[in-house]
Amino acid sequence: MAERTDRRILLIRHGQTEWSLSNQHTGRTDIALTERGESDATRLRGILDFTGLDAPYVLASPRTRAQRTAELADLRVDETSELFAEWDYGDYEGLTREHIRAEFDPDWTIWSHGGRGGESVDDMVRRVDAAVAHVDALLATTDVVIVSHGHFSRSFVCRYLGWPIACGAGVDLRPAGSALLTDTGRDRRLSQLIGPIGSWASAASI
Repeated sequence: MAERTDRRILLIRHGQTEWSLSNQHTGRTDIALTERGESDATRLRGILDFTGLDAPYVLASPRTRAQRTAELADLRVDETSELFAEWDYGDYEGLTREHIRAEFDPDWTIWSHGGRGGESVDDMVRRVDAAVAHVDALLATTDVVIVSHGHFSRSFVCRYLGWPIACGAGVDLRPAGSALLTDTGRDRRLSQLIGPIGSWASAASI
């Protein structure tokens, strides 16, 4: 089979949870979608037609909120992997950015400091780069969908495009939002940043 020259990756962030609503960092904690999260995830049905993806290979984080989002969006998950899990926030799990800055470090951001006791910035770069390499191998024959999390998806956008991971601070991906990456064989682009479909989330992105 000839190698494809028009490649697409659709990143989908899981729907709203109680912690995303309150801006608490949610890494390894398994937490369910809210009623709003389930509704927004259901609205993702038909997104493959909207973005022009044809029978893509679907990857997902193992966390329940990502798996449930894929299910409600009518996406059959082909592969579940910790490669696509959210940043491990370590000691900062469940805390807001304001809490972390007030109690631990007034200059803290996930992009510059990482998660104390969890994944450092360098740890995250290595994992996301491994995820990009895995997806690159799939793109030779198929489009790819990744159902994952906010900081992971923003990190993936940056590393796929060859940017420093810290540029993820400038990518606004809301719960049940999506990002479409394209590679025409000449260049890679962030082509669309949407969502959630039908409305914008009221909670600020952390």
